[in-house]
Amino acid sequence: MLNVNEYFAGKVKSIGFDSASIGRASVGVMEAGEYTFTTGKPEEMTVINGALKVLIPGAHDWQVFMPGEMFFIPAKSEFFLQVAEASAYLCKYLSK
Repeated sequence: MLNVNEYFAGKVKSIGFDSASIGRASVGVMEAGEYTFTTGKPEEMTVINGALKVLIPGAHDWQVFMPGEMFFIPAKSEFFLQVAEASAYLCKYLSK
């Protein structure tokens, strides 16, 4: 089953799904802007298109992730994103 989600007045949209090969995941697009997200479970984010500038919990410096690159966000945390142009991502919700 697909779950459609919309955040930040429609500037971020995602479609959640379950996959036998990767488990629970979502794929989405973010318009240019600045966003703050919180996590329930640990997340593995992979940039598909565009770029995401991320302040990962516990880090002091922002990091830029390009297509094909991934980053991890711990469970029950808050992280910050800066998006300069519309960018697509894949988010895997980890069980660890």
